[in-house]
Amino acid sequence: MKSKIYVDNDQFIAGTTLKDPMELEHNNMALHTCDNIHDVIDNRQQLATTLNCNLQDFICTEQTHSANFHRVTFADKGRGAEQMDTAVKNTDALYTFEPNLLLCSFTADCVPVIFYNAVNGLVGVIHSGWQGTTKEITPKLFQHLLEQEQCRPEDFHVQIGMALSQQKFEVDADVYEKFRSLGYADDFMYFNAATQKYHIDNQKTVKKQCELAGIPSEQIQVDATCTFLSPDGFSYRQDKQAGRHLSFIMRKS
Repeated sequence: MKSKIYVDNDQFIAGTTLKDPMELEHNNMALHTCDNIHDVIDNRQQLATTLNCNLQDFICTEQTHSANFHRVTFADKGRGAEQMDTAVKNTDALYTFEPNLLLCSFTADCVPVIFYNAVNGLVGVIHSGWQGTTKEITPKLFQHLLEQEQCRPEDFHVQIGMALSQQKFEVDADVYEKFRSLGYADDFMYFNAATQKYHIDNQKTVKKQCELAGIPSEQIQVDATCTFLSPDGFSYRQDKQAGRHLSFIMRKS
């Protein structure tokens, strides 16, 4: 099982799966874009074994590029783990205080955000493609955690996972305008006169969103791996049939 572990300590384990030509469907983890559902479940089962948990500890969502989030409880255990129709509907972020539940986010170019609160044990994942970023899913979730869950921003540690690089993230004026209207993304965009395209750094925009939420910059890590350029990456831009990485976090009991 080819994966990258970002955090592994007494409290938390977090990381992402990687593309691997030696595995079924190159280690694709997504049921919504696969050739064989059983192969994907097999890959997920391998990940569970690697992490010393069960497939029924996974919680997955039906990602729709929304700004919707869901607080996970033990009642959600196993949702979306083996079939799409049990996944948490129309949701692009999850968080929980509960131990031994693996929160899952699926990406192939979009920005995965993995976070934990070192003081109260809260963990979460966010799927932030350009639509999620411009809808401000990350700041909306952190605002909720500060106001409704009594969290302090300085207690959060954030890992921004591998995603499409600014070099490869080419967009037209319509998407550029959405980022520009945020009011804080100008430093993360440039215009290529030769191609008449704008290039946006979605990862740095999301990092800025975390900083604006009050999370200390030194507690936000960014994986600079480009999903398009790296052999470890699934890229929807490169291949519309691409599989998906699974970014995950679990609070240990």
